[in-house]
Amino acid sequence: MTVRILLCDDHAVVRAGLRALLGSAPGIEVVGEAGSGEEAVAMAAKVTPDVVLMDLQLGSGIDGVEATRRIASPSVRVLVLTTYDTDADVTRAIGAGATGYLLKAERPEELFAAIHAAAEGRAALSRAVPRHRAPALTHRELDILGQLARGLGNREIARALFISEATVKTHLGRIYAKLGVDTRAGAVAVAKERRLLP
Repeated sequence: MTVRILLCDDHAVVRAGLRALLGSAPGIEVVGEAGSGEEAVAMAAKVTPDVVLMDLQLGSGIDGVEATRRIASPSVRVLVLTTYDTDADVTRAIGAGATGYLLKAERPEELFAAIHAAAEGRAALSRAVPRHRAPALTHRELDILGQLARGLGNREIARALFISEATVKTHLGRIYAKLGVDTRAGAVAVAKERRLLP
């Protein structure tokens, strides 16, 4: 499967570099570029990429976090690619719906792997990010985590919490990203370790 990418960065040179780099990667195709948050939102609706590579600081207009909030969905994943790795930045990005958080200092292979992981809805976190405090889970995410620990599937969780399966998947993506895991078993294991379960 070819992963269709939309680039969002306010620096044209960075976008050109990313386009050239991704052009050399198998299974990845850049289908659009945006230089602002507003442009990214409009472009994402137009070209429906699989993954949006989103910078956080975008100069004027809405920032990368707000653009992520408007774009992120089960069908369009947002992978933050930034130079900022503070607790606040990670928390805001994941809270807005980002599937992953990567630093621009990562090696190209790490970026390629993160793109494919994000396209599949799996968490993709920079190895530098876990050094920071993990972003807090919302009440709804804790509810879903509790259902996961009971061994329920997505459909059963959706029924139990009166939400759609798509919503369950979206929450799971955020839970995985916040806990730094990419499987249900991993999420439950980390939740037990951090005493997040009732």
